[in-house]
Amino acid sequence: MFIADHWQDYEVLDTGDGEKLERWKNIVLRRPDPQAIWPKQEPALWEKADAWYHRSSRGGGEWEFRKKMPEKWTVEYRGLKFYVRPTGFKHTGLFPEQAVNWDWMSELIRNSGRKARVLNLFGYTGGATVACARAGAHVTHVDAAKGMVLWAGENRALSGVDETSTRWIIEDAGKFVAREIRRGNTYDGILMDPPSYGRGPGGEVWKLENELYPLVESCAKLLSEKALFMLINSYTTGLQPAVLNNMLTMTVKKHRGGSVAADEIVLPVTAGGVLPCGASGRWQGEPV
Repeated sequence: MFIADHWQDYEVLDTGDGEKLERWKNIVLRRPDPQAIWPKQEPALWEKADAWYHRSSRGGGEWEFRKKMPEKWTVEYRGLKFYVRPTGFKHTGLFPEQAVNWDWMSELIRNSGRKARVLNLFGYTGGATVACARAGAHVTHVDAAKGMVLWAGENRALSGVDETSTRWIIEDAGKFVAREIRRGNTYDGILMDPPSYGRGPGGEVWKLENELYPLVESCAKLLSEKALFMLINSYTTGLQPAVLNNMLTMTVKKHRGGSVAADEIVLPVTAGGVLPCGASGRWQGEPV
């Protein structure tokens, strides 16, 4: 398992009965989590929640705020700072489990001895972008949602990362990759965190099981001769680590060598056990 266990400002307090109880610095949130099919371990803890997201039987849901809360606040991870705010879709703007991948990519970038060029597809609010830029890379951040890109820019500034280290692109990921191939551009590291289903700014339909392999195959063409890594994240139920392993082996390792590792990503739970949070596939290039 890839376990994100170096947080100080974030903690999973307990899980169970389809929910998770989390501490985001000094604010405790209660949110749905379909993976937590076991009973709660510490029932009394759940009364400490400052806000509780209730799912609706008609889809979506809403927050119940049990005390006056700020619209947004900051959390820190190893010198990186991020704005957190509860959204109408239960999310907070940050996936803490991804810290284990931030650490992996950052170490490869620092040890490369050069200004690595990194491409972050489906970049969301920029957790990985900020981490890679802080490690010394120049990051091209691509997301179809303008609001998410603006949020990512706020996180970059909050973390004190130089604005010249990032480039922001609001566009469909597949179209951007195709254009970069035509231009002959390359990157030393590529990561992607694609949704199960979505629409691009021009109404383009994205369906993961149809689109992921061709996208990974195309991204392999964008890797530089001395590429450091490629990372695929997936939160889609049924897309097992072995699937990610196969895709990276067939599209990258087969032609470039290096090594592939794929596993579940998990968060430690203070009350006991771990919380599964999807899967990641990692390709790492041969040492130069």
